[in-house]
Amino acid sequence: MGSYWSAVNAYRYEDFAGYMTEISHRYPRVAEYLENEVGFEKWSRCHYPGLRYNITTTNMVESLNSIRIVAMAITAPLTPSRESEFRPRFAQSNGRHTLQLNPVTYHVKGGELEGVVDIFNKTCTCKEFDIDKLPCVHAIAAAHHAQVSVYSLVSPYYTKEYYVLAYGETIYPFGSQSQWDVPNEVATRVVLPREVKERKKGRPKTSRFPSVGEFRKRKNHCGKCGAYGHYKKKCNSQTGSTEGNQPTDMPV
Repeated sequence: MGSYWSAVNAYRYEDFAGYMTEISHRYPRVAEYLENEVGFEKWSRCHYPGLRYNITTTNMVESLNSIRIVAMAITAPLTPSRESEFRPRFAQSNGRHTLQLNPVTYHVKGGELEGVVDIFNKTCTCKEFDIDKLPCVHAIAAAHHAQVSVYSLVSPYYTKEYYVLAYGETIYPFGSQSQWDVPNEVATRVVLPREVKERKKGRPKTSRFPSVGEFRKRKNHCGKCGAYGHYKKKCNSQTGSTEGNQPTDMPV
């Protein structure tokens, strides 16, 4: 579902609404479940109430296992992943027309989307700067126009210094499960397995269903002579023998 992941990563509400409309048309029950039972704030980037930065996973094990480098070896101002994401935006910001509206606000034109940047509050109308806390192409263009260091607009959590502090201490394993201090409300919670449909009796169907607009020729079978290509009512055989009336369309 490409529309789903586009809705997950959308920065602006209007873009999110467009993707949700596509999902509603194709999968109305899914759209109702995501909106009424799950809630947009639990899976949508633009609806998340807190500061998610650019992280869309809640799996901390996944995050920790992906970091296997020595933080002290970093030479760039930002963490490796943020630096690789940030660098291409410099080239994308070139050639954009920037108009200063007041001492801290700039209107940046050019590209597919314009942006109004507030370099003091670190916001942009494209919402990428607001959510990721990493300057978008509009913010970079505004910073160059204002002769402000682009790296001063980056969240400190993306810097090398914070990266070193985060992984400078020893991370110890959880230990044996028998030693875990699990709250009673969690320990007594019953988690049911997902619903599994009971398999029907008999040999499973191996041939696929025809697609919309696809036509399959049905082979007529005579119950009188056993030949293919006609029905019993139109059979010309008097004895029921297949001699002289051989099948003309044998099944594959």
